[in-house]
Amino acid sequence: MKKILMGYDFRREGFTALEDRFEVIYPENGNFSLAEIIEKISDADVLVPSFSYRTDKDIIEAGKNLKIIANFGVGYNNIDVDYATSKGITVTNTPQAVLEPTAELCFALMQATARRVGYYNYKLHNGARLDWSLYGELGMPLYGQTLGIYGMGRIGQAVARRAVASGMNIIYHNRNRLSEDIERIYNARYVDFDTLLTESDIISLNAPYTEETFHLMGETQFRKMKKTAILVNTARGQLVDDEALINALKTGEIYAAGLDVFPNEPKIPEGYLALDNVVLCPHAGTKTLTARTEMAKEVTKNIINFFEGGEINKVN
Repeated sequence: MKKILMGYDFRREGFTALEDRFEVIYPENGNFSLAEIIEKISDADVLVPSFSYRTDKDIIEAGKNLKIIANFGVGYNNIDVDYATSKGITVTNTPQAVLEPTAELCFALMQATARRVGYYNYKLHNGARLDWSLYGELGMPLYGQTLGIYGMGRIGQAVARRAVASGMNIIYHNRNRLSEDIERIYNARYVDFDTLLTESDIISLNAPYTEETFHLMGETQFRKMKKTAILVNTARGQLVDDEALINALKTGEIYAAGLDVFPNEPKIPEGYLALDNVVLCPHAGTKTLTARTEMAKEVTKNIINFFEGGEINKVN
């Protein structure tokens, strides 16, 4: 019987179909440590990795029998995909399961920052002075505003669908322009990156982390944005230069930010904690039991179909 090594003590919902076909090994509590993974992976056919450490050359080399790394999530910068590929190991991810919940949280951050929900909530809970007058401490609208989407893939389009329903205008930037048929669905306009920066009232980052997108948003980019603009990042923390964003928020160079991701999670740059114009979430894009279960089902499908035939979400 083929062997699956689970790097994390996942809840079993969504994984039950594996147990009839494979030997499935879970840690008793939390994660296997890096040392434990290296020790146990030698005869494993499948690894479902933890996000606590990178599945790198050392782990892959120790997996003498490894055939597939089935990632629990859509982002796969936690895996050395190039090295896995060089060893003939397939890497899969779960793009479908994360689609709607991530877009949902992205739109929630847009609302929370624009309408100052986080700010008002904090002030009221803590008994701090809040200006209840007609024109005191005003928020920003969403209706009629321009949403600039960087990365108009599946999640970006799911965000656009919500924005269109709220009366927003869509511009976007991709490495490649979408078809006219897709653009018509959202009445979306393709623009270059500089135009996205200068015309957007809200910018949503929905692109993967790559060498090209590292610190995509930095001091130069924030200077080009409107002073009333908002940045929302539900993609990867590495897309944003945190020091530059903290400074832009402090000085009023941009209006606000909504962040679900950070470069060194779970650590959050301290500069954000002192600001009242940033809404912070703990990488919660798929943080519902429904979403986690659907992700498990997609991992399960990838593993079963890899061995038995059928469609898989292969990233290499």
